[in-house]
Amino acid sequence: MGLPHRTEPARLIVGALTAFPDAWAAARERLRDIFGEIDLEAGPFDFSFTGYYRDEMGDGLRRHFVSFPELIDQADIAGIKRRTNELEAELIRPQWPVRRPVNLDPGYVTLGKLVLGTTKDQAHRIAVGPDMYAEVTLRFVGGAFVPNEWTYADYRSEPYRRFFLEVREALHRRLRSRDIGEQ
Repeated sequence: MGLPHRTEPARLIVGALTAFPDAWAAARERLRDIFGEIDLEAGPFDFSFTGYYRDEMGDGLRRHFVSFPELIDQADIAGIKRRTNELEAELIRPQWPVRRPVNLDPGYVTLGKLVLGTTKDQAHRIAVGPDMYAEVTLRFVGGAFVPNEWTYADYRSEPYRRFFLEVREALHRRLRSRDIGEQ
C-alpha cells in the first residue's frame, strides 16, 4: 500500500489575454491584491495562434504572464480558477468595446510540470472540483519544458517556455533554501 505524502508545493502563474493595455493594468493590479506580490513577468506577446477569441475579445490580442513567489498547494487550482473567473467578470466595463476585455488563465509550475486550470472538460483533463478541470500542459524533461499532443500552440512557443523555465528555477531556489533552513 502506498502511503500518502505531502504534495509538492508549486508556484502560481497567471496568463492573460487582452487587446487593451489598461484592462491588463487593471487585471494585474487586482491579481496582486488577491494573490500577493508579483515577482516575475513576461510579455506582451502577440497572440495570433487562433481566432477562437475574436468574437468576444476583438483583434490585436496580446499575452502577458505573471508569477507569484508565495508557494501554493496544487489542490488549490480549482479555487484559484474560480477566483480568476470572478475577476474577469469584475473587469467587464463599458469603456472596452468587447464582451470580454481580459481572459485569465491560472496555472502552476512544479519541478516536473506546468498545469493549467480550466472550466472545459476534455479527454486529457482531470476534474479537480465541481465544474473545474486541470491539465498537464508542459512536462519538464531533459532540462526543458516539452509540450504534449494537446498543448495549445502558444504554450508550445519558445518565449513562453523560457518564462516557465525561469519560474521553475525560482521555485527550485526557493525549495533548496527551505530545505537548507529545515536542517
